[in-house]
Amino acid sequence: MAFIPHTPADVAAMLAAIGVKDIDALFEEIPQSLRVKSLAGVPEALNEMQIGRLMSERARADGSMLNFIGAGAYEHHIPAAVWAITTRGEFYSAYTPYQAEASQGTLQMIYEFQTMIARLTGMEVANASMYDGASAMGEAALMAVRANRKSKSARILIPTSVHPHYRRVALAMTCNQGLRYDELPYCTEEGIIPAAQLSKYDAEDVTALIIQQPNFFGRLEDVDALTDWAHAHGVLVIGVVNPTSLALLKPPGNWGTRGADIAVGDGQPLGVPLASGGPYLGFMTTRMEYVRQMPGRIVGRTLDSAGQEGFTLTLQAREQHIRRGRATSNICTNQGLLMTAATIYMSLMGPEGLRRTAAAAHARTRELIAALTRLPGVRLAFTGTHFHEAVLALDRPVAPLLKGLAARGIIGGLDLERYYPELGGALLICATETKTQADIDRYRAALGELMQEARAA
Repeated sequence: MAFIPHTPADVAAMLAAIGVKDIDALFEEIPQSLRVKSLAGVPEALNEMQIGRLMSERARADGSMLNFIGAGAYEHHIPAAVWAITTRGEFYSAYTPYQAEASQGTLQMIYEFQTMIARLTGMEVANASMYDGASAMGEAALMAVRANRKSKSARILIPTSVHPHYRRVALAMTCNQGLRYDELPYCTEEGIIPAAQLSKYDAEDVTALIIQQPNFFGRLEDVDALTDWAHAHGVLVIGVVNPTSLALLKPPGNWGTRGADIAVGDGQPLGVPLASGGPYLGFMTTRMEYVRQMPGRIVGRTLDSAGQEGFTLTLQAREQHIRRGRATSNICTNQGLLMTAATIYMSLMGPEGLRRTAAAAHARTRELIAALTRLPGVRLAFTGTHFHEAVLALDRPVAPLLKGLAARGIIGGLDLERYYPELGGALLICATETKTQADIDRYRAALGELMQEARAA
């Protein structure tokens, strides 16, 4: 805390009131063997000038890497105004808006976020954000079990082309709640889920089908065929989407004849920096018929007794989320600050700005693919359409090459051996609108040198 108001006299009075002689006595249940007597190796305190210099030196030592990795977290340009506004005191320190009469600005911000996300996904209603994209997918699976009352199996079909981290998080969140995940193998030639393979589930009780678009490989699934199969067999559809891609691609609300039933994703591309892995924000949208099964908060717009417009939490009270097993979710907070940044980003960019960003990111990735596949021993792993990122097949292990690229100041992508060993030397790459032709040329030259050195060794 910046300021602690308790004087020694205040502390003594409080200790006397509870019958304790000193503060250390409050921790007497901690065994002596576990208590640290000193902090060895911790240097003496520095003054403000000294700490400022130290941090500047550390920042210079970090340098600035040229980044070609995506895999669910993307380096986009963020207009300076986004965080200049987000970090104003009114937003930066505002807490969850329980009292509507005192929180109109925060409530309106959440309402605008919900509106923008609902329009971007083509869905009818959105909540006030989730923890992140991975946990949002887990929540969507739980929601589908509640919403699909005709299904008794709690069985979820999940393609192996869905982000591996998302799959692990969803399993960790739901494994003790009776959900069963059946993995659908992807086509190793195309990197997508063939709709025909779903026919083996035609006569079985399935609760939901998860579809990631674009999938983890950057490939575009046949969402229309997959969605229509699901609905024809009483299966709900959960879409996992990249919000930037929705500026160009068909939104989940328009998939197939009826559209997806639930759509989730991570809002990190919408004005949130990479920040060493977080914090990010998840979003969730659904059909109005399932709104009471949706976890999290919803803000509505209304009129007060004087006829003036106002905003308030609606449908679900705060207490909904502390009812243990009866709650729709045990995540009882939202990513308010990140949601604010995403809302400001979308407001500043507008539909046309988002389209230009998505188109530029896709164009840079195509240029990157063209440059790298001109190198001997590098080819595109999957045929067909993709967005934003792609998988390259290399004729040698990827890990040593990535290490060599890092030594040259380049983050070259993600080695897929850990997640998809059947692909051999496979590298997931990504380029956004932040990359230039000079950046791509630098990557190509560095990778070419490393591969040539490896052959000569």
